[in-house]
Amino acid sequence: MKRNKYILLGVILLVSITMARNTEVGISTVFKQDEPVPTETGPRAGLLAPAFSLTAMDGKTYSVGGAKDKATFVSFWASWCEPCKQEAPELNRMAAKYKDKLDLYGVNVTSYDKLKDAKAFVDEYQLKFPIPLDEKGTVYAQYNGVAFPTNVLIDSRGVIQEIILGILPEKELERKIKELVAN
Repeated sequence: MKRNKYILLGVILLVSITMARNTEVGISTVFKQDEPVPTETGPRAGLLAPAFSLTAMDGKTYSVGGAKDKATFVSFWASWCEPCKQEAPELNRMAAKYKDKLDLYGVNVTSYDKLKDAKAFVDEYQLKFPIPLDEKGTVYAQYNGVAFPTNVLIDSRGVIQEIILGILPEKELERKIKELVAN
C-alpha cells in the first residue's frame, strides 16, 4: 500500500512538472457568466462548485460553495511541489491585490504532505491568505485532483469558471483573475 502511494506521488509530481513547462496548461473551458445558474454540482467548468468547509492553519473554518459576495480562487497544493513553490509569491500578490473582490484559499492537501512541511512552506513564502487543511484528501478528490497545483476559479454565483492544472505565467493568471472578478 505504501509503495502505491509513493508511485502516485511520483506520477503527480511528474505531471505537475510537465504541466508547469507548458504555458497552455489547464482545462480551458470557460463558462459564460450570462448563462443561467446550473443546478448540477461537479468538478468542471459550468457546474456548481462542490461545497466544502475546512479548518485552516489559523484555526478558522472556511467554506466554498454557493453564491457569495466575492469570486473564489481555490489552489490545491503540497509543500514538496516545485510548481507550487514558483506560484506561491504570485498567489500572495494576487490575494492582496484583489482582496476586496476575491477570496483566495490555498488548500494544503495534507494527505499528500506533512503538516510540519506545509507550515514551513507557509512561513517561508509568507503566505497571507487562508490555508485550509484537507487532511484526508476528500476535498481534493471531490475536485478530481490529479496534479499540484490545481487551481479552481469560481464566480460569485458559485459556478466553476475554469480549472487550471499546473501553473500559468503571472500575467496570464492575473488576466484570468481579472475576468473572474469583473463578472
